[in-house]
Amino acid sequence: MGRNRIGEVKRETKETRISLTVNLDGTGAYMVKTPVPFFTHMLEQLARHGGFDLTVDAEGDVEIDFHHTVEDVGICLGQAFKKALGDMQGINRYGECTLPMQEALIRTSLDICGRPFLFFNVKYPHAKVGTFDAELVQEFLIAFCNHAGVTMHLDLLRGENMHHIIEGTFKSFTKALSKAVRVEGRVQGLPSTKGLL
Repeated sequence: MGRNRIGEVKRETKETRISLTVNLDGTGAYMVKTPVPFFTHMLEQLARHGGFDLTVDAEGDVEIDFHHTVEDVGICLGQAFKKALGDMQGINRYGECTLPMQEALIRTSLDICGRPFLFFNVKYPHAKVGTFDAELVQEFLIAFCNHAGVTMHLDLLRGENMHHIIEGTFKSFTKALSKAVRVEGRVQGLPSTKGLL
């Protein structure tokens, strides 16, 4: 492809301290460090299955709960993707993935359009997987969509196991995102009749 679309973000608040870099044209390499082990595992899935190189070094007030850390990483990831996309010339723009993970089936459809929106149709059978609050998946994705300028619809079609549902959600999301950011050479300029995204 001959491109290295890289976005780097640093964010420091009274609640979190985060340094994050993403390369959209990577190989799925990752170095992720957060104080939330399950979330770390999900970010590693995001990099590996999306083909994005990702480094994350995050600290947060997890003695309170995991919310601030997970949400702020979502903010940083969204900002990094927006920076890496640059002028968005030649991207596919749209991406979709229906992903099976054993009994779970998750569908993600998204549009990199500059209009943040998340439709999240996922009902969890339990509130937690281990110590991780399942509701934080939606908070992470809201933060990402708001800061990346992405419209996304995410539906759980079926599923019972919490780990499968959440991991399948991250994998479906990253597979759809990988398709949307891809530059294949057929599309010239912006993928919009408006001439602006």
